[in-house]
Amino acid sequence: MKKLGIGVFLSVFIGVVVLPFGWVLWSSLKTGEKILGAPWELPSDPQWQNFANAWQKAGIGTSFINSLLVTLASLIILVPISAMAAYVFAKYPFKGSKLIQSVFMGQMMVPHFLVIVPLFFLLRDFHMLDSLWGLTVVYVAYSLSFTIFVLGGFFHALPNELMEAALLDGCTHSSTFWKVMLPLAKPGLLVVAIFVGIGLWNEYSLALVIVPSPEKKTLPLGIANLTMTQQYQSDWGALFAGLVIVMAPVLIVYWLFRDKIHEAMLAGAVKG
Repeated sequence: MKKLGIGVFLSVFIGVVVLPFGWVLWSSLKTGEKILGAPWELPSDPQWQNFANAWQKAGIGTSFINSLLVTLASLIILVPISAMAAYVFAKYPFKGSKLIQSVFMGQMMVPHFLVIVPLFFLLRDFHMLDSLWGLTVVYVAYSLSFTIFVLGGFFHALPNELMEAALLDGCTHSSTFWKVMLPLAKPGLLVVAIFVGIGLWNEYSLALVIVPSPEKKTLPLGIANLTMTQQYQSDWGALFAGLVIVMAPVLIVYWLFRDKIHEAMLAGAVKG
């Protein structure tokens, strides 16, 4: 009975996740006529030109680079700041720390549409509107609460004895964090960076308001624009190729770090 349940689950998973991705992948290698006339037929003559059309003619290449720059810059700023804050909250509780943590957690419940208008005017007044740097700052601020929340759990799980031993050996509080505690939290840092990075990679609504210029659009905005333009041009192959370009980096990152992600999640479950 257990094997039957597992088989049913895997069958549903394949039907819901794997087959749609496979359909998008082989549709990206077909002509528009083949996509509409024989949608489930495998491509007999792969149209690799679809990817060139999506990357160059539709501007997906520029959007891809913009998203890559914004995501990497956000993670480079976000992860160290969040790690330091989570470490202090976990290992050095002080008067009012619970209140500050509650404020951070409350920010996670604020939906995007409630802050978009005041955020627009704030960035305009600071001359950061329509810039990738302004979008990066917004992404860092908006992801800070979630990152601190998750990393706080990893630092809580680290034994205090390690920190105390480092201090007894002559380490300062700063060097104890950077040389002892932070390396031990690497699995948590990796998991947080991957999940936050995927969220920023796919973020749409904030980027739509903050970077209206076509040359500064991120990948989700570029795909939305590609969807509208290709419907009129009937270049469905380029549209599906653009979707593959969006999904490929996420799948590659997860595949490369899948063992680390599973180990970190398993460790968190055992310690919890």
